[in-house]
Amino acid sequence: MKRELQGHYVTVSTVGERVLAFVPLPLPPDPPINWTPELRNKFDQALLALGRLDSVSTLLPDTSLFLYLYVRKEALLSSMIEGTQSSLADLLLFELDQEPGVPLHDVQEVSHYVALCHGLKRLKEGFPLSLRLIKEVHAVLLAKGRGSHQTPGEFRKSQNWIGGTRPGNAVYVPPPPDKVMECMGKLELFLHDQPEPTPILLKAALAHVQFETIHPFLDGNGRLGRLLMTLLLCSEGVLQEPMLYLSLYFKRHRHSYYALLNNVRLHGDWEAWFNFFADAVILTATQAVETAQQLLELTGKDRLKIMELGRPAASILQVHRALTEHPIATSGLLVEKTGISHATVNKSLEHLGRLGIVRELTNMKRNRLFSYGRYLDILNQGMELPDAAMAATFTV
Repeated sequence: MKRELQGHYVTVSTVGERVLAFVPLPLPPDPPINWTPELRNKFDQALLALGRLDSVSTLLPDTSLFLYLYVRKEALLSSMIEGTQSSLADLLLFELDQEPGVPLHDVQEVSHYVALCHGLKRLKEGFPLSLRLIKEVHAVLLAKGRGSHQTPGEFRKSQNWIGGTRPGNAVYVPPPPDKVMECMGKLELFLHDQPEPTPILLKAALAHVQFETIHPFLDGNGRLGRLLMTLLLCSEGVLQEPMLYLSLYFKRHRHSYYALLNNVRLHGDWEAWFNFFADAVILTATQAVETAQQLLELTGKDRLKIMELGRPAASILQVHRALTEHPIATSGLLVEKTGISHATVNKSLEHLGRLGIVRELTNMKRNRLFSYGRYLDILNQGMELPDAAMAATFTV
């Protein structure tokens, strides 16, 4: 379907030069989406994949144990897109106040991505997905680390650009600052089904592109734009927990991702974007289900081994459960999480070590670190780091 430019250009003066900034049309697209049988079938598959993903939470004994690390994996995947070279183990060590194996500011930036948890908490309290909440989540996201000086929680009051060294050679120049509030206000109406109701998966796909096109903040737009999709799916009950992450798929296909966003703006080719988006949902939701199933299988087998120990099994199972939430932990943390004595925790860790479930990472008498290695291995699947040149092509 042939469409026109999905917005208009305005001339702005910034950094000593005049450039054309793009102001998008409000959603939904006009003319409406061309739902070919192939595209409709793919969206149906994506919804089924999300349903399977949501049902996994009913199989998990405690979704918070799974989500503690799932959210952090999402954080790392998104940060890798932006060139932050951290591993899951680095992040867990940082949260234990141990020395991570990467520059500290990198890990700090990653750890504050748990702004997602803040947004979900607010939604569960009955707070609507609104511009106020988006700004609130942004303030948490950029509270520390890179971007903390870029007016966290406030829409920008100056011109920004994407790619290039200055506006004149930029890949894309978003709307001028005096148009940001108007554009975001219309996006908020769309999120609340005005002027018309929109199916949730379609809404998430549309809203992501619109948010990235507006680029309302000075920093953190990429991270928050990916957060927005998950928050939308949770706010409308498609997912009970934030178990979908699309960042890895976007990273692996970043050149297509950027080209598709640009083709939406210039030619209104929403259908090609929807096809890409549906593929991303199907693949990542399926992988998430497989990860959850592998974790369930591993922890189930390990619990059976523990129960064969007889009398001490009850305490060991408590320590084992705490390790599913903190697969790298000190004995002190495990005491805090289980509420049992230091002596009992240490004895339990000895049993877990003999069973091959846990290994000690240090050779100290105090502040010893222990790792639930196979659990971490499962969570680390798909966590390979891109090289610096590849990462640099993805703009925040």
